[in-house]
Amino acid sequence: MKFISDCEYLKGKLWYVGTPYSKYPLGLEMAFQHSSMLIGDLLRKGVTGYSPIVHTHPVAIYSEIDPYSHEIWMPFDKKMMEVTGGMLVAMMDGWETSKGIGMEIDEFESMGKRIVYMGVEK
Repeated sequence: MKFISDCEYLKGKLWYVGTPYSKYPLGLEMAFQHSSMLIGDLLRKGVTGYSPIVHTHPVAIYSEIDPYSHEIWMPFDKKMMEVTGGMLVAMMDGWETSKGIGMEIDEFESMGKRIVYMGVEK
């Protein structure tokens, strides 16, 4: 999975990469794998991205923490939102109905940080 658009203008800051998780039609594990592939694509393009799914999915699974609990994960995610320069929304299947992405977009808007919507391809 890769981002469709040119990423040159994204270089120089750390981006928070929002991807669907619980609403991803292919399930949690594929949401994790596809999010990992997108972070790898950014890395190859010289863009620094942080993905809460890539970081926290293995933690949830191997520590037996509820992967669906916004009460557990959002305080951690908010700290990461504070240190990133803006948000990249990966327009993967399910992103528009994702409660988490909606909450993240609201948070970035309230902080006045840039939000970039990016198409993806498989």
